[in-house]
Amino acid sequence: MNRIWNSVVGKLWVTILLLVSFVLFVFTLLMLEFLQNYHVQQAEASLRQTATTIASVFDEEHPSKETEGVLADILPEGTNALVVNAAKQPILTMQEGENQAAIAKEILSNQQLEKAYSSNEPIVKEMLMPSSSNKEAIDTYLVLAFPLNAMNDMHGAVFMYQNPDALHKTSRETTKIVLLSAAIAFILTTFFAFFLSSRITLPLRKMRETAFELAKGKFDNKIEASQNDEIGQLATAFNQMGRQLKQNLELINQEKEQLSNILTSMTDAVITFNTDSTILLSNPHAEKLMQEWFISKGAGTEEPLPPEIYHMLDHVLVFEDKLEEEFEMDNAYYSITISPLYSGTSIRGAVAVIRDMTEQHRLEKLRSDFIANVSHELRTPIAMLQGYSEAILDEVVTTEEDRTEMIRIIYDESKRMSRLVSELLDLARMESGHMRLYKEELPINAVFERITQKFAQVARDHHVHLQYESNFANHETIKLDEDRIEQVLTNLIDNAIRHTPQDGTVSVKIINEANFAKVQVSDTGCGIPQEDLPYVFERFYKADKARTRAKGGTGLGLAIARNIVKTHNGTIQVDSVEKEGTTFTFSLPLH
Repeated sequence: MNRIWNSVVGKLWVTILLLVSFVLFVFTLLMLEFLQNYHVQQAEASLRQTATTIASVFDEEHPSKETEGVLADILPEGTNALVVNAAKQPILTMQEGENQAAIAKEILSNQQLEKAYSSNEPIVKEMLMPSSSNKEAIDTYLVLAFPLNAMNDMHGAVFMYQNPDALHKTSRETTKIVLLSAAIAFILTTFFAFFLSSRITLPLRKMRETAFELAKGKFDNKIEASQNDEIGQLATAFNQMGRQLKQNLELINQEKEQLSNILTSMTDAVITFNTDSTILLSNPHAEKLMQEWFISKGAGTEEPLPPEIYHMLDHVLVFEDKLEEEFEMDNAYYSITISPLYSGTSIRGAVAVIRDMTEQHRLEKLRSDFIANVSHELRTPIAMLQGYSEAILDEVVTTEEDRTEMIRIIYDESKRMSRLVSELLDLARMESGHMRLYKEELPINAVFERITQKFAQVARDHHVHLQYESNFANHETIKLDEDRIEQVLTNLIDNAIRHTPQDGTVSVKIINEANFAKVQVSDTGCGIPQEDLPYVFERFYKADKARTRAKGGTGLGLAIARNIVKTHNGTIQVDSVEKEGTTFTFSLPLH
């Protein structure tokens, strides 16, 4: 029942039924009332006509047996007559049923009917009298008193009453016909109301089904607009709405996908906040950054962002102003820009763009350090060249031996400057990607053993034991640029010999490991402090004690070695224990 009432069809159907039922009910009541009055009037007219006939018969002649027979034939079915004289004595009685005497007594004793004796007009009255069919019942009778003007020159009256069963029978039959007609009308109205409401609401039901399909994302469904009325126009507008909705949704999806791709591809962290400082949206870089911050802070806090960012965000949300700041956290530098987001004239949140400036700071520091180191490296030989040259020009030296020594120093310093400039040019060329390799397929053991043995005399002069080991077979080969790899190995072996004390050991090992030629250069020198290990491959970096000017290094060899190995698609790393020794390892792919 609830389902029918909650539908448009049910509401229209019930509304029409209620309206028609009310109309039929009122019509039936009025019709029954009308028919009831009509039957009473007809009965009254019939009684008047019959009474007039009886009165005319009595006016012309005295009653006889033949007269009584004629009058009995004149009386309609269910009608009774009683003719009395002025003394209220019955002259003629034509009654049917039971209680005839009681009915006659009631009629003759009624004061209103007595006026018929002296009146010229008939009197009609409804009376409650004993039933003619049941001695213990009371019925309503329609009684007519009609005066007689000539009967032995005496006034009298004709009293007629109709049996209520006849009147009631006619009323019941009429009521049955009316009720049957109302029932048929109700049934037909129900059928046509349901049919009409179904026809009217059929397009509406289709629209409802199509609307549910649209809600599920099926925008290709359409409604057949076969009507030209308002519902047909509504169906046409609904189809247009579906097409427009599909187009708008596609545009929104395209813009959303485009925005998602932009946010995903951005190297900066992007975070969108609500007005209550909760995070609504973040790109992968921002999620990674928040994860790093959370790990660095530990489990002591539930906030995904540092307090500094929340303070900046509160400032933007309160003052509705754009904010650009830089802050440092855990030895990392960040640049943050927070801008408010508006919905009309009211602020609905903010968007923060965070850029990791740590690498820029490091590069800036490297650039300044590079300039300072180059200036420092060049200032000393230039000063020496200038000083010794002035000494020679001013003829400060007096012996040829001193002059020769000064000239030798000038020559060594000029070579040092030339080597420094050459290494700087090589390093710049490598880092810019302009270094060209000339790779050849060469035997592994022959190449690395030759380079190692080149330092045998240098090792003997420093009283250092130089060793070479390899697990490669003599026929195995590797494709590489021999000159560049020799430059790497020369730098590593030379550094190892120069920083290994007398009676120390420098070993070169070639190991075949997972399709890589792993080259290890180990020494038993003073080692490198752990805090200096991450920076040994930087330009001009020299660890304390282990990298002094007395050793003759420029601070560029390891940086050059790293670039050469990287160009060969290899890796290089260092492991060291202070006062025990250092091991440099670089790996080159065999294939």
